[in-house]
Amino acid sequence: MKKFIFSIPALFVVLIACNNSEDKTAETPGTKTMQADSLKQADSLEKEVMDGHNVGMARMSKMSKLQQEARRLIDSLDKLPAKAKEAARPYRAKLESLVNNLENAKASMNKWMEEFRYDSGRNDLEKRIKYLEEQTIKVSKVKETILGSLQEADSLIKSKF
Repeated sequence: MKKFIFSIPALFVVLIACNNSEDKTAETPGTKTMQADSLKQADSLEKEVMDGHNVGMARMSKMSKLQQEARRLIDSLDKLPAKAKEAARPYRAKLESLVNNLENAKASMNKWMEEFRYDSGRNDLEKRIKYLEEQTIKVSKVKETILGSLQEADSLIKSKF
């Protein structure tokens, strides 16, 4: 009888120990922390990419207006008398270059948007982080191109030849 009484609690302890269904080898506290850090990094990169996109897109209409203004100035210069037209030739060349730079900046934004895949690597965090790092670099270059073109346009259009 004593053996029976002692074996019941022992059996109970064994059953409780065997009932633990958690797979402790799959996820350790360190793994969860690494996943959380990776998720934060991906979210941060995604925000950075979207911020770059938003900065560029917010200036697309301004680029079009400045492009129209530069073309209008070129047309006005073309109507000048020969002597004045000759004097304005360097300014006209700068305006033509500006029109091309603004067009290239708009084209680079459109190209980046066509190639960007928002859901890329959504199921693989490492691939997503790598993709977003690449896109951060690309969209930063696009943003710099746009802002540089706008700065050039503002200074050139406001200047006198």
